[in-house]
Amino acid sequence: MANSERAFSFLPINEREEKPRNRGLTEIRGPYYDPLGKRHLADIYETCGDFVDILKFSGGSFTLMPEEVLKEIIALSHAHDVHVSTGGFIERVLERCPEKVDDYLKECKRLGFDVVEISSGFLAIPQDDLVRLTERVIQHGLKAKPEVNVQFGAGGTSSVEALEQQGLQDPNEAIREAKRHLEPFRDSRRLQTLRGWSYE
Repeated sequence: MANSERAFSFLPINEREEKPRNRGLTEIRGPYYDPLGKRHLADIYETCGDFVDILKFSGGSFTLMPEEVLKEIIALSHAHDVHVSTGGFIERVLERCPEKVDDYLKECKRLGFDVVEISSGFLAIPQDDLVRLTERVIQHGLKAKPEVNVQFGAGGTSSVEALEQQGLQDPNEAIREAKRHLEPFRDSRRLQTLRGWSYE
């Protein structure tokens, strides 16, 4: 949006690149705690879409929607230069039916998802397996967004008391894990998959 088009344009704001951007990305949460349909989403994009880069579904909410509605939400997002992320859900597929991981990734690609989050905050999954998931996501032509945590179980409805009792992992371990997720991108062509995401 041109500065002259913005309300209160005489007030300074932090300027950002035009979309699609590589830095200063804003991710908004799609259906999770509250429902979010295409009409509500269209209102969001109309009012502040220039500042939205990623729509993140959460908790597998997209698996409860009619396919046509989901496709409409994804198409609307793409029309506004907004990438669409699954949010954390692949770990649930891995836990309940590991033989379906490739089917899940194929379906994500077919439906138009751009990003598959690999969440490590709620299931104890060995690092090697998480890195292999990153590789599988990329092999399916999707962007991988590995989640690296310093606290297991943080997010969602976790209580402050429970998180304080559990404590934190060594931040150096989180850094090592993040570097492991970069290993699949050593080939510069594959690194392009990450441009603009949390790995630059």
